[in-house]
Amino acid sequence: LVRFPEDLEDENTTFNPEYSHQVFGDDEVAFGYKGLKILLYYIAGNLSTLFRIEYTSKVNEKFDCVEADDVESKIREIVPPGFCTNTDDFVSLLEKEVNFKPFGMLLHTYSVHNEEAGEDITYQIYKADMTCPGFREYHERLQTFLMWFIETASFIDVDDERWNYFLVFEKYNKDGATLFATVGYMTVYNYYVYPDKTRPRVSQMLILPPFQGEGHGAHLLETVHRYYMSSPTVLDITAEDPSENYVKLRDFVLVKLCQDLLCFSPGKLMQGFSQEMVMEAQQKLKINKQHTRRVYEILRLRATDMGDAEQSRSYRLDVKRRLIGPYKKKQRELAKMRRCLRPEELTNQLNQIDINMQHEQLEESFQQLVSDYRRVLERLAQA
Repeated sequence: LVRFPEDLEDENTTFNPEYSHQVFGDDEVAFGYKGLKILLYYIAGNLSTLFRIEYTSKVNEKFDCVEADDVESKIREIVPPGFCTNTDDFVSLLEKEVNFKPFGMLLHTYSVHNEEAGEDITYQIYKADMTCPGFREYHERLQTFLMWFIETASFIDVDDERWNYFLVFEKYNKDGATLFATVGYMTVYNYYVYPDKTRPRVSQMLILPPFQGEGHGAHLLETVHRYYMSSPTVLDITAEDPSENYVKLRDFVLVKLCQDLLCFSPGKLMQGFSQEMVMEAQQKLKINKQHTRRVYEILRLRATDMGDAEQSRSYRLDVKRRLIGPYKKKQRELAKMRRCLRPEELTNQLNQIDINMQHEQLEESFQQLVSDYRRVLERLAQA
C-alpha cells in the first residue's frame, strides 16, 4: 500500500497473500519460472494499481517443449482494467492522491494510539453505496484483496441494491495536506423478512494486513451494529458462514453492547438464561436468540466464582445442557434405529455412538468454550 514514492522500494511495507488457490489452483503453483515475483502496488487511498511480473528465467516452448503458465492473464481475471504497468505512470497518479476523499456518509470517528509513531492516529468509518461517484470502480479494486485473504471469497453482484458497504479509512498528513488510506471494509446484504422487516447479513469483512491486530474489526462491527440498531425495520443481524476469528470478534462486540442491559445484571445472570434476555437483546440491539445465549454464557462466566464448587458446577451444567443438544439428537436417532435396523446394522451404528466418547467430547467442547470466553472477558477488561 503506497503513500509515498519511496514506499515502492521499501520491503517493510510489503505483505504476502494468505491464500492463492483461488487464482493458481489447489497446489498454489505457477509453473515454468525461476525467481518469479508477482508485484501488486496499490495507492493507499483510491487503490489505483501497479502490476508487474519479475523472474530470472522462464521455460521456452520452442526448446523445452513445455509452456509456462500465463500468470498475467490469471491476475487480469481479478484485477480490473486500467491498472498501471509503468512505475512513472503510477507515481504520477500518486501525486493526485490528495484529491481522494472517502465515499458516502461518515458514521464514526475513533483514535488508536500508535506506539511506533508515538501519537494517536484518527480513523473514520463510512457507509457507501453504488450511487456515490467513483465508488463502483474503487470497489472493483478493493474486492481484489478478498482473493488473497479470505479462503472462500467471491465477488458480489454490485447491481443488487440490497448491498450496503461499510469502509474504514485512516487519516494521515502528507506535505501539510490531510489524506485518507484504506484500512478495510465490510459488505452487508439486506434480506427480506415477512411481512415488513429486513435481516442484514454480514457477507464479507476484511481488515487489510498492515492494520490487523489494532482493533479496527471491533470498531467496524460495532459501528455497523449501531447503524442497524436505529432502524425499526431491522429484525436482527446475522453473518454468512462466519469464520472462527469472526465469531470471536462478534462475541467481544456483542458482550460489550449487552453488558449494560438490565437483564444481564449479575443477579439475573445467576438465575439462568431467560426470555427477557432474548427479547431485550433483540429489540434494543438487534441480536438473535442464538447469539444472545453466547453473550449470556460469557457474562455469566464473569459473574461466577469458578473457585466455588457449587457456582462452578451450576455454570458447567448450564452450558453443557446447551452443548448436549446434538448428542440428544443422536440418541433419538438411535431409538428409531432400534425399531428399524437388523441386529448387525444396529451394532455398527452403536459403535459410532459411543456414550463414553460423547461425554469426553462434551467436556472437551466445554473447556474450549470457557477458554474462548475467558479471552473475550480479558479483552473486555482492557477495552
